[in-house]
Amino acid sequence: MIPQGLAGLETQLWLWMIAMIRPGAAFVAAPVFGAPQVPLQLRAVVALAIGVPALANTAFVMPQDGLVSIAGTLLVAGEVLIGLALGFAVQIGFSAALVAGEVVSNAMGLGFAAMMDPGTGAPTPAISQYLSLMAIFLFLATGGHLQLAGIIVESYRALPPGEAWLGARSMQGLVLFGGDLFAAGLAIALPVGFAIILVQLVMAMLARSAPQMNIFSVGLPATIMAGLVLLAIAAPVMADGIAAALQRGLAQAHLLATGG
Repeated sequence: MIPQGLAGLETQLWLWMIAMIRPGAAFVAAPVFGAPQVPLQLRAVVALAIGVPALANTAFVMPQDGLVSIAGTLLVAGEVLIGLALGFAVQIGFSAALVAGEVVSNAMGLGFAAMMDPGTGAPTPAISQYLSLMAIFLFLATGGHLQLAGIIVESYRALPPGEAWLGARSMQGLVLFGGDLFAAGLAIALPVGFAIILVQLVMAMLARSAPQMNIFSVGLPATIMAGLVLLAIAAPVMADGIAAALQRGLAQAHLLATGG
């Protein structure tokens, strides 16, 4: 609460700003929250709502010389670092769907069909867009946004402000976890990608047996049609893979939040 009078107003505002740094940095790097379509004011309000109660439960002491000092600068840098690390860990799990979409799109011959991704604002293949939207729905449906908020609050216990510096082991674990991005993406794309490769092998055999057939006019529509049918059939399996990748991202964020 803002104290009576204006004597402690400046200190209270500084505390609110410190409380917003870690959740705000996490939301910038995290999926859904970091989308360009999410208003900055909404992120600030949610960051304040999460950070103030979490900061109130920690034994935090404002640097003696304030934030405009070496100690204050290090405190802000540490808060930004841990927040970005938490959000980036979740983003790695989320990006597995984009990698899977790239693999499937190239196998289907739709790598040229790009759409604007609302999550990143960059053009991505149409299949990546489809799997990205599936990942957003799964992230919200499974309570991933609530788990992320809980992880941020829990991080204040193990890494209170002023001591929120990730060790070499934590940074190495985050870097190595980036390798799971490609492994999870290929695992998600495997059911459809492998079947499309078989279709392309059939087209190759037809081209060898009937050289007069125009393989481009026949093979591309057949591959696209087979890919669309396979995507519809394998949607539940791919959704399970995306959900597993999201949970691994949240688990890595939780490991960072506990200082592991």
